[in-house]
Amino acid sequence: MPKIAYAQPEITAGNPDLNTKKILEMIAGAKKSGADLIVFPEMSVSGYLIGNARNQVSFLRECEECGKDIIAASDGIAVIFGNIELKESGKIPAENLQNSGNVCIAQNGKLIESEKIDGFAEINLAGKNYRISCISGEEKRLDDYLPSIEGFIRKTKPDLIFGMFNSSFTPDKISRRDEFFSKIAKTGNCPMIYSNVTGIQNGGKTIFTFDGSATVYNSKGEPVKRSPAFREGFEIVEFDEIEKLPPIKIDEESEVAKIYRALKYGVEKFMNQIGMKKVVIGISGGIDSAVASALYTKILGAENILLVNMPSVFNSSTTKGLSEKLAKNLGCKYMIVPIQESVDFTVKQLESTPVNFLAENSKENLKLSGFVKENIQARDRSSRILAALAAATGGVFTCNANKAETTIGYATMYGDAAGFLAATADLWKFQMYELAEYMNKEIYGREVIPQGIIDIVPSAELSNAQNVDEGKGDPVKYPYHDYLFRAFVEKNLTPEEILQFYSEGKLEEKIGCAPGLVKKYFANAGEFIEDLERWWKLFTGSAVAKRIQTPPVIALSKRPFGNELPESQNSPHFTRTYQNLKNELLKK
Repeated sequence: MPKIAYAQPEITAGNPDLNTKKILEMIAGAKKSGADLIVFPEMSVSGYLIGNARNQVSFLRECEECGKDIIAASDGIAVIFGNIELKESGKIPAENLQNSGNVCIAQNGKLIESEKIDGFAEINLAGKNYRISCISGEEKRLDDYLPSIEGFIRKTKPDLIFGMFNSSFTPDKISRRDEFFSKIAKTGNCPMIYSNVTGIQNGGKTIFTFDGSATVYNSKGEPVKRSPAFREGFEIVEFDEIEKLPPIKIDEESEVAKIYRALKYGVEKFMNQIGMKKVVIGISGGIDSAVASALYTKILGAENILLVNMPSVFNSSTTKGLSEKLAKNLGCKYMIVPIQESVDFTVKQLESTPVNFLAENSKENLKLSGFVKENIQARDRSSRILAALAAATGGVFTCNANKAETTIGYATMYGDAAGFLAATADLWKFQMYELAEYMNKEIYGREVIPQGIIDIVPSAELSNAQNVDEGKGDPVKYPYHDYLFRAFVEKNLTPEEILQFYSEGKLEEKIGCAPGLVKKYFANAGEFIEDLERWWKLFTGSAVAKRIQTPPVIALSKRPFGNELPESQNSPHFTRTYQNLKNELLKK
């Protein structure tokens, strides 16, 4: 009765030495536990998101050498692992290297090659021969691969299938994996074991969390055993017992609970990775900075968090009071640094300093608009105060953006768009409210984020037009625009489709917002079209330049800005079909 160990190591991309050390430790642990075989995920030596290291011959050779160490450790146990592949042992030029995920099957200190079929072998476990098939690849394209994978399974006729992946977290990922791997197990009419890594990896602008959640499926495709999410280690299952294990319960954890767990895990790992333990957070009395404060406090401890309120003449006593209450509830260090004097000085200096035209021997003075003065406030807070405080305390300061604001560029460059990490920038505004209430109830067990912050109208408070005490706030109507912007980003809908749905009376159903909001916010087609074009122009225009320059985000959705949503700085475009439909609606 062979014992199968399936591992979910925490992989550090680009560090094969560290990864190999962990793999060897797990192999030793599996041997000690009496396992006959241990399986690791694909590219577990190199890591998956390794950037240009894919083209470095010396790096690939290092991975190859590490692979030899793992193969040598297979004495007395079968080992299946993923490595990056180097063709011709690095003898060909780097630009021509064909390096990709490579499945290695080793036993008795050497690689097994029973047939010339990649990812297939016959091995002896506990005195009996078993046919094993291994699959790997880009999980986001698995549906495209399904026919060829099923063909491979039918051809190899395995007794056991191994799925070896680097699969990043999204709230619905486990159910999607179960659906896909169930088909594979049924195709083979045999058990399947899915393995995955833990930890974080990044593509520069986007930081992905990897949840592990290694799973054993029976021949009916039912999940019968699952490893804890976001926890490094390995588990063992007896091959002959897989068909006897009862199916595990369907995952009923709420979406917000999954998001919180992944977010906390990702931020904590990232802080450890960059070696930072102190954080400065600008708090406004609004929901975004409150959620960031509660999150970082839980991760780093209140003693390592400095909360800073930076009021101008436009900040109400209401939000200033809520900021103080938040700091008190969390037990964090707290500062009040008024900015009006420095903002006034900047405005006065710019307006009173002449602009000289030397060739014409003439001069003029600038007159700053209200909009420019609003941006001066935002930059003064971040570029002057928060950056200086972060340096003074030996820490970093946060970007408290949400995905709605990021989509349309509703932020000031070098102002509230600045910071070392935009942890919540892959969460829509409604998710920020859900997270606030979840943390109060489930994480802290008390009201750390004041109810007043949850209830108050969202506002940047940069002018009298955004007076919260008068119920005035941001130009974004979040109950509707959250879903419109999500349709742009995550559903790839353009104004053409949006306007078509509007003309058919199906828009709210198609984008998922509450019924009645379109009529509530827009009296006629003209107002609707004006609003739609305003945001589309920002989303595909100036907001792209802002997103390129803003901090990295923790990926929590299928389409976070960055790696999964490549962008070009092109001008906004409206199709001919859109223009024709627009003209028809306006005529009516």
